[in-house]
Amino acid sequence: MNKSESKYFKTAAKMDLALISLLKKKPLEYITVSEICKTAGVNRSTFYLHYETVGELLNESARYLLDNFLGYFPTDVKTVVKGLQDRELGDLVFTDEKYVMPYLTYIRENREVFRTAVLHNQIFGFEDVYNRMFESIFNPILDRFDYPQDCRQYVMKYYLNGIHAIVLEWLRNDCDRSAKEISEIICLCIYGHGRN
Repeated sequence: MNKSESKYFKTAAKMDLALISLLKKKPLEYITVSEICKTAGVNRSTFYLHYETVGELLNESARYLLDNFLGYFPTDVKTVVKGLQDRELGDLVFTDEKYVMPYLTYIRENREVFRTAVLHNQIFGFEDVYNRMFESIFNPILDRFDYPQDCRQYVMKYYLNGIHAIVLEWLRNDCDRSAKEISEIICLCIYGHGRN
C-alpha cells in the first residue's frame, strides 16, 4: 500500500469511527455530514471524496467493524469454513479458546464500539451477516451433527443468544472479568462443566 492509499484508509477509518461515535448519541436519521466531519476532524469535501451519502458511510462502517473483528482471529480460524465436511466433529465445536478468546478479546478492547454496534445491529445489517453465516457455516455443521433441518434455526438462536446474553452482562459490568473467565462461564453454561 502506498502512502496516499494509507492516508485514504486512515481518513475513511476516522469517518467510520466518527459515525459509530455519533450513533451512541442519536439515531442515524439525525446525524448530519457536518457532524461526522467535525467528529472525524475532516472537511466536507473530504467526506464527499469518499462517499455520496451517510448511507454509504454506514455500509463501509459495517464492513470496518466486521473486518476489525475478524482481524482478531488467527488465519487458521478464519479458514475454518473450508472443508467443513472433512473436519473431525470435535473441530466443529466453536466454544474452545481458539474461537472464543479472539471474540471476547475484541469485545473487551472495543467495548464502546461493540455496545454501539449491538444497539444498532439492524442498521449495520448484522442480521444479513448472521444469515450468510448460518447458510455457509452453521447449517453445514448442524448437518454434520445430524440436527433435524426444521429445528436448526432454533438451535442456533438458542446457542448464540445465550452467549450474547453473557456478553451483554459482561459489558454491563464494564468487562470487569477477564476474557478467560467469561470463556469458562460460557463453557459452564453449555456443558455444565469447564471444557478446558
